[in-house]
Amino acid sequence: MAGCAARAPPGSEARLSLATFLLGASVLALPLLTRAGLQGRTGLALYVAGLNALLLLLYRPPRYQIAIRACFLGFVFGCGVLLSFSQSSWNHFGWYMCSLSLFHYSEYLVTAVNNPKSLSLDSFLLNHSLEYTVAALSSWIEFTLENIFWPELKQITWISATGLLMVVFGECLRKAAMFTAGSNFNHVVQNEKSETHTLVTSGVYAWFRHPSYVGWFYWSIGTQVMLCNPICGVSYALTVWRFFRDRTEEEEISLIHFFGEEYLEYKKRVPTGLPFIKGVKVEL
Repeated sequence: MAGCAARAPPGSEARLSLATFLLGASVLALPLLTRAGLQGRTGLALYVAGLNALLLLLYRPPRYQIAIRACFLGFVFGCGVLLSFSQSSWNHFGWYMCSLSLFHYSEYLVTAVNNPKSLSLDSFLLNHSLEYTVAALSSWIEFTLENIFWPELKQITWISATGLLMVVFGECLRKAAMFTAGSNFNHVVQNEKSETHTLVTSGVYAWFRHPSYVGWFYWSIGTQVMLCNPICGVSYALTVWRFFRDRTEEEEISLIHFFGEEYLEYKKRVPTGLPFIKGVKVEL
């Protein structure tokens, strides 16, 4: 995993990322510059160049690597807000930009606050996998093509609003799971039990065995419902279902190894929370 070369004081990564995320989100002030006489594209280019120059001036690696990622996500969030309030067929894509940037940034921020020992640049999940990148690009291409040829399809507000509710629900559930698990949460399935690793069965873990996966499952599908992407909506649902089926089985093998009968009893009482996924089968 790509990480920070030197460990900074506790909490410094969280503060740095938050400050630079907000700095990137200051693109919300760009309309004020255009009213002052700057052309939109010129103002945007100057803004981006100025941000990068400022970050290069203020930070050195590895802090620059954190800052540029958080600032980029803040920039995407700010652009998403501006697009959301535009009078165009792209306004629901603005909702998506806000949701996507907040998801990736909050993954890093919560890890920095909750489990700093496992924190790395990978905690942004921006380089999650090739499949994740291809899926995202596919959804952007589908939205663009359908918006060109069937723009009315992208203006069904009640469908997009349903998707937004799914995204909010999934995001809140996943972050609640991360906070509840505390230092037990890790973005990588652990094959060895650490000394501080405990079985968490309270809070949202009393509802579902894998609440963080449940949250991500509904978040990912919700993004495509929000975009009114019928093709990616179906393909996302099938793909993430298969991914989390395999992921829960892999993780539960480790959990049974770590906690034995304690986890097996928990498994009997509490469902995974994912539709039609029961977890690893245990031969008695």
